[in-house]
Amino acid sequence: MTVRELYAYLNEKIPRSLSCDWDNDGLMCCPLPDATVKKGLIALDVTAEVVKQAIHGGYDVILSHHPLIFSPLRAVEPSDHVARKVIDLVRAGIAVMSFHTRLDAVSGGVNDALAEALGIENIEVFGENGETIGRVGTLETPITLADFADRVKQATGADAVQVSDAGKPVFRVAVLGGSGSGDVRAASAAGADTYVSGRIGYNVMAEAPEMGLN
Repeated sequence: MTVRELYAYLNEKIPRSLSCDWDNDGLMCCPLPDATVKKGLIALDVTAEVVKQAIHGGYDVILSHHPLIFSPLRAVEPSDHVARKVIDLVRAGIAVMSFHTRLDAVSGGVNDALAEALGIENIEVFGENGETIGRVGTLETPITLADFADRVKQATGADAVQVSDAGKPVFRVAVLGGSGSGDVRAASAAGADTYVSGRIGYNVMAEAPEMGLN
């Protein structure tokens, strides 16, 4: 299929309507919309190294989670590191498609996969300001916070996890991949006793026990 057809297919499966208002995802770079796609490279971020790999590996498209272009480009010239990547990609005829918060929110996406990996059942959606990106549900049986922290490490391959202890067992768990500080109150409102996210700021971690939240 062509670049245009691939994006149309993915856009149907992972619709833009699921993206947060502040997000910028979708078709980031498309120098040749009617080019045939034979090789695709999947990456978390479109780093300079990923761009280099795509060029030297003869890839036609990069599919990423985090957007190649998040803030508007004021100019397309090589002194800017993002613009430099765009220039290299256009020269090589390589398209970039980024599916960020919509991939977090879509059924079967990032947060459903995270919830499943942690053994969470009876899953429901939650979120702030109508953006139902997160997932919340229950474990089969309550476990200690220390045991749950070990489970998170094993499920994610993390060397360590940062823990804030509210002094209660873990049973109803909310998860939100990425930076989840802004949704901690929504997780608490959803009845969670424990909240798991990729990155939570110091103040939120310090105050979480006062909210009754691990």
